Amino acid sequence: MSNVLIIGAGIGGVTAAYELRDKLECQAHKITVVDEKTSFDFTPSNPWVGVGWRTRKQTSVDIGPQFQKKDIDFIPSRVASIDAKNNAVTLENSTSLNYDYLVITTGPKLAFDEVPGTGPEAGFTQSVCTLSHAETSFADFQKLAEDPGPVIVGAMAGASCFGPAYEYLFILETELRKRKIRNKVPMTLVTSEPYIGHLGLGGVGDSKSMLQSELRSKHVKWITNAKTTRVEAGMMFVDECDQVGDVIQQHELPFKHAMMLPAFKGIDPVAEVQDLCNPRGFVIIDDYQRNPTYKNIYSAGVCVAIPPVEATPVATGTPKTGYMIESMVSALVHNIAAEINGQEPTAKGSWNAICLADMGNTGIAFAAIPQIPPRNVTWFKKGKWVHLAKVAYEKYFLRKVKKGSTEPVYEKYILKMMGINRLEP
Repeated sequence: MSNVLIIGAGIGGVTAAYELRDKLECQAHKITVVDEKTSFDFTPSNPWVGVGWRTRKQTSVDIGPQFQKKDIDFIPSRVASIDAKNNAVTLENSTSLNYDYLVITTGPKLAFDEVPGTGPEAGFTQSVCTLSHAETSFADFQKLAEDPGPVIVGAMAGASCFGPAYEYLFILETELRKRKIRNKVPMTLVTSEPYIGHLGLGGVGDSKSMLQSELRSKHVKWITNAKTTRVEAGMMFVDECDQVGDVIQQHELPFKHAMMLPAFKGIDPVAEVQDLCNPRGFVIIDDYQRNPTYKNIYSAGVCVAIPPVEATPVATGTPKTGYMIESMVSALVHNIAAEINGQEPTAKGSWNAICLADMGNTGIAFAAIPQIPPRNVTWFKKGKWVHLAKVAYEKYFLRKVKKGSTEPVYEKYILKMMGINRLEP
């Protein structure tokens, strides 16, 4: 019987565990999930948590009992190292776990250390990348509400996930208006994107003009091609670059509240495995979600290596959206099951970007098919329905986690809401 070990219990890891248990007909195949947290946290809800629209109780699930219902072992522990040559993982308490197949769905390491003074632990900026960070950001926002002043929201050089920055900015702006203090809070978007609406994708449809229009209508200033160089208490230092990356202006921006998304890297025990990752620590995979060197190691989600869509004056990465993660996981599950049954892997993930971004009381949705241009489909829409679809996505996915369901949330619900039929690679 085979032993499948999954590192990471986020959207990718939980989905992989449930689908593997469903796909592997013999219950004797062992599935074990390792994560340093004891909860599943629905990361797309974090911008709401950051302004108090959601709480931990509403967006987090104690994952151990859910896995137990499905005969999936769960070990709450940090991974210390991976011995890929000998098919073993060592935990922080020195316990060693052997595996036949390893699935890496860890998500990223947040590279706040690359910009001095950033990050909620050691710096002066907030984050919505984790639930704990979003809670800390809400506490900081409450201070802002008591003593209003300038706000900065954005993404630093090397960032690849721009949607949450736009989401948080518009959600925050909506909450400030609800509290009738928006007039006391100047807002600036500081982003490494070469233009508004680039999104790490080279733009999608009318994303540039539509998002610029939204920012203007909300009286939000912006700086693009921005490289945040350091942050001090109440002051952000930003180099604004031209189209070849040369600095054309240096900004000193005061703030009372700042939420800046960092660049991502691979987590240390994964990045340290020789020939497993690229220089940033992201897992290198082939068309079947396998590592070319260690073919019994599969990976999906934010932790996999994807090349940038295009070169930009200030470094930007490529986002991995919910639909793409769902597709990656389904592919690796089918391929591991095939290998266990003595067959060759054949399933490939759909490299299509589908995204829902809430904007407070409205929202934007886009489809880029495939993600890297030229594309067969470029679709970008705005409307109240996107806000409702994002709320529904949260509801459906948390229900999936609690019930141990294998239903593909994007395929079954979200694409229908967007009026898009099933997508092929």
